[in-house]
Amino acid sequence: MLQAFRSTRRSDDADDDEIPEPDQAAAPGRRVGVRDLVQVARGHQRAIALALVLSLLGAALGLVQPLLAGHAIDSFSRQQPYLLLIGLLAVVFLSEAVITALAAYALERSGEGIVLGLRQRVVRTLLRLPMRGYEQRRLGDLLSRTTSDTTLLRDTLAYDLSEVVVGVFVVLGGTAMMIWLDAAMFLIVLAIIGTIGALTTLLLTGIRRSVEDAQDSLGGMTAELERALSAIRTVRVLRAEDREQDRIGGLARQVYRQNLGAAKRDAVVNPAMTLAMHASLIAVLVVGGIRVVSGASSLADLVGFLLYVTYIAAPMANIFDVLATLQRGMAALQRVDDVTRMPVEEDHAPITAVPREPVAAEVPAVELRDVWFGYEPDRPVLRGVSFAVPRHTHTALVGPSGAGKSTIFALLARFYDQDRGEILLDGHDTRELSRSACRAQLSLVEQHCPIMHGTLGENIAYGRPDAESEEVERVVALAALEPLVRRLPHGLDTPVGDHGDLLSGGERQRVALARALLPRPRLLLLDEPTSQLDSANEAALTETIAKVSAECTLLVIAHRPSTIRSADSVVALESGEIAANGAVRPGRPG
Repeated sequence: MLQAFRSTRRSDDADDDEIPEPDQAAAPGRRVGVRDLVQVARGHQRAIALALVLSLLGAALGLVQPLLAGHAIDSFSRQQPYLLLIGLLAVVFLSEAVITALAAYALERSGEGIVLGLRQRVVRTLLRLPMRGYEQRRLGDLLSRTTSDTTLLRDTLAYDLSEVVVGVFVVLGGTAMMIWLDAAMFLIVLAIIGTIGALTTLLLTGIRRSVEDAQDSLGGMTAELERALSAIRTVRVLRAEDREQDRIGGLARQVYRQNLGAAKRDAVVNPAMTLAMHASLIAVLVVGGIRVVSGASSLADLVGFLLYVTYIAAPMANIFDVLATLQRGMAALQRVDDVTRMPVEEDHAPITAVPREPVAAEVPAVELRDVWFGYEPDRPVLRGVSFAVPRHTHTALVGPSGAGKSTIFALLARFYDQDRGEILLDGHDTRELSRSACRAQLSLVEQHCPIMHGTLGENIAYGRPDAESEEVERVVALAALEPLVRRLPHGLDTPVGDHGDLLSGGERQRVALARALLPRPRLLLLDEPTSQLDSANEAALTETIAKVSAECTLLVIAHRPSTIRSADSVVALESGEIAANGAVRPGRPG
């Protein structure tokens, strides 16, 4: 709905370039770090702590296994009882498997919970951005941050951080056991792994930047696809499918190249660490075999040392692999953090709600006093606009495109605040009211009449989902929707398609009118309500408007002569200034 209103406002008031182009390259306010990644898990500390304890317990049981195996071999070589040790080894092995499985589930559950909270934060922010925020960001890119980026972040939180903790524990424990068994051979292993590990670390530095670029390009591709699909009929009629495919395909290829840049570095990590571990094993076998033959070490110690080398091999490789994938998670967190830190609509008004008591008849429903406003500094769209709309009247707002008509609607709905002057609703200054209090007094029917995916009844009751059936029937009759309800196979329970594609333009307009009337607003804003209606339906809507004005005030953006003639008074705008203001018919309020 917000996007459709923005499109309407642009088409009406942007002909003179008053509105700035969206800033697609807006730089993030700060760079996130590992500390921010840890803080994301706030509220899930207990669950994560339990999962980590289980993981560490499983790792500890794994560290015991080589020691038990060495003792079993030593007992067998000395012809001592060893079956008990083998049985104990089997119990430890099975216990490790069960505990590790429980830990994995607990981590996955925690990761999903964290991402759920992140997605809710992003959605809460996106639904409350100031209108300028939507103009500076592309819708598809914002959506990709809610979906693909949070999914990427989930994998980092659910697996990467836990693998680092457990991996470090296993490596430190295995290292301690190897030093205890044979310190000389450990120095050989350390030299091999340390050299290759240091070289591998240098490859990790560019992964985060490559992933951020790829995710930004993916957001751009999603935005282009959303743009093309939302105008698919126009695309088809103008035979632009190939051009759109080339445009979107170019962005897809850009994502491909940037992901490959990260993959080239990422692909080296595991093979490098595998090489390090294989080299270590060969060195231990050769040197250790010589030491056993020479009597400097025992066969049991050599077997135990080899088992510890193989046991820390996977965690060691995982640590470096995680350092690579962690960069992906940091890139995703950066994009999510950029959204959640965007400013949202805030209310600092002394009055948060307006009682619905009767208002004196002489108090105008709407009054503008010397209102100035511009979408850019020093480029005003409205220049000292002043007029009043009496209560329970029908006022037409007329003027050429770019005159400022839809801008007035945007100010009344508090999508923006005026730069100078006063706007009063029922005698209350809008800047002293919360945005919620202002919007509770009015309803808006946009020219493009956005219809939500769902049933006809859900669309009509969107503003009051708890409305009684009698109330719904009342607005259905007021908006002349009864023939449509009778024609549809399931009446009000019939789905209307995505964006209301199963309805005609006129039907969408009447549905939007019924939806706006259901909350019983004091002020109804109509943006060219007859633009998509034929002469018969236009006449019916004119009668509806006459009925509606008995229960609320109407301010209508009008271009058709018939719509203007049906008004009680007309306010004419030209270049952001009042050109004329007076009654249409004698004896009516002016």
